[in-house]
Amino acid sequence: MTTSNSSPKKRTLTLRSTIWVYFAVFTAAILCVVWFFQVFTLDRYYRASTRVKIQKVAAAISLIFDGDSLQTSREAVENLAYENTMTIVVTQKSGGAPLISSDFAGGYSVLTQDRGIRLFSFRNELLNSEDGRFLQETTNERFGTTEYIYGAILKDDYMLFINASLEPVGPVAEVIKEQLVFITLLTFFLGLFITLMLSNRLSRPFKQITESADKLASGDYTTRFEGGGYAEIDELSDALNYAASEISKVDSLRNDLIANVSHDLRTPLTMIKAYAEMIRDLSGDRPEKRNEHLKVIIDESDRLSELVNNLLELSKLQNGKVELNRTCFSVYDFVDSAVANYQLLTENGGYRFELERDPDVVCFGDEMRLKQVLRNFIDNAVNYSGDSRRIIIRQRNLDGVVRIEVVDFGVGIEREKLPMIFDRYYRDERTKRDVTGTGLGLSIVKETLRLHGMRFGVQSEVGKGSTFWFEIKIAEDSSTE
Repeated sequence: MTTSNSSPKKRTLTLRSTIWVYFAVFTAAILCVVWFFQVFTLDRYYRASTRVKIQKVAAAISLIFDGDSLQTSREAVENLAYENTMTIVVTQKSGGAPLISSDFAGGYSVLTQDRGIRLFSFRNELLNSEDGRFLQETTNERFGTTEYIYGAILKDDYMLFINASLEPVGPVAEVIKEQLVFITLLTFFLGLFITLMLSNRLSRPFKQITESADKLASGDYTTRFEGGGYAEIDELSDALNYAASEISKVDSLRNDLIANVSHDLRTPLTMIKAYAEMIRDLSGDRPEKRNEHLKVIIDESDRLSELVNNLLELSKLQNGKVELNRTCFSVYDFVDSAVANYQLLTENGGYRFELERDPDVVCFGDEMRLKQVLRNFIDNAVNYSGDSRRIIIRQRNLDGVVRIEVVDFGVGIEREKLPMIFDRYYRDERTKRDVTGTGLGLSIVKETLRLHGMRFGVQSEVGKGSTFWFEIKIAEDSSTE
């Protein structure tokens, strides 16, 4: 019986089904809005629109009506009645026959039927109104239609009456409903077709990217991610291609690390074992030889300890488990203390260390770790200085920082390898080193300086040497005694 701690994979909607659902909901929402406004609110909207139109016509007549020029006013009123399919009557307050009567409401208007009686009734209602106007619904008894009657008092003791018929909207609504049923079905199937086409087009590049990602996960770092014709998908593909390229580099460099560390471990272990056997079999009774062999064992053990310590140090730096002890210190003392460790190389190895300095200033940082950075740069210069054995340590005071440069005149670094030079897996084996090391120094430098937030870099030219540099912040009070 076997058990598994892995939880079941949560099922989620595919991109295709998600697009279809959202498009279907969007289409349904649009159709509901159309049905609501075109069917359920059609009559109310039509009535409100008619009232607004009556008020606009009344406002226009109040501006153009002139009792002294009835002929001109009559023509203007007739035009408005014709354009808006209304019956418009203008009378005097005192009564009498209408001064202007224009009937374009379809005939038999409530204003023109039993003209005297109806106008008398409307005239009295207008005179009794509070603001000199009224608007009401009435029924045309002959045709059974609903109509609006509007009345208003014009200037110079004249009265205006407007009659507008509300055309039956029931038959129109039935026609609209029939059309909407057809439009709904057409929209649904058209939306379904568009959704299927769109979802297929959008999901295809993601499916291809997923397949390529599976190949990448299985270790095929040559796989390529293809874009899908959209800017966002192209950007995603480019990012994944870059990630695949970087993962490929990391995998290659990881293999190099394993090979380098294995080599660095195997060599001292072999020597320790060999010299221990020599002590056991040959020099155990000869103090001079025994001490010589024991010294080799101790040196190789120190080399192993250094390698392990560097690996642990790098791990701590990369995991953010290192706290900096920042203090103020003299840059002169800082450089002199680091260079003093190479006195034996000057005396016995023929190396020449040259100092080029600007005036002394006070810097701010973790002096112990920054000194380790400088020593790693000097170690690197010693290892790759070639036959020149000349190394320059240069101090340059810049704006707010001191730049420390370590210059060698060795074989240099190829341009394409410069981006990898600070990688923890990288080691250039073109030149045999005079001083042994773990190959992790520059990666420790990178993590230390990043932890400080300091700028660093390298310039190099093949055959002419390299310049490694970093910048230390100058303390606010940079005066020195």
